[in-house]
Amino acid sequence: MKPEDYPEISPQELAEKLQNDLHFHLLDVRELWELDHSQIRHPRVTVIAMSQMAREREEAFPPELRDHETDIVVMCHHGVRSMQVTQWMRSLGWKKVFSLAGGIDAYASQIDPSVGFY
Repeated sequence: MKPEDYPEISPQELAEKLQNDLHFHLLDVRELWELDHSQIRHPRVTVIAMSQMAREREEAFPPELRDHETDIVVMCHHGVRSMQVTQWMRSLGWKKVFSLAGGIDAYASQIDPSVGFY
């Protein structure tokens, strides 16, 4: 695999996107029970559990995420699931999909502890 097969953004880059209200979607692929422990509360966040994606594939996505030109940041707990989803989406033709390096745990540690830890 090439480095471009593992596209990531840092927690700092995500914070800038959220702060500047740049046009993008934050796709949280964690399971619903995980949201009880930590989450980023922002209108740009869409939650679709990875298990739901495994069952429904592209049908799990709301219409605004189906455009392959949409700028999407994928997030999970530590960055493993989000990287898998990012690679899967890119293999299906999405061009602007990036995994949050270190997941919500890194975001909470480096940017905003109020999102919570688990």
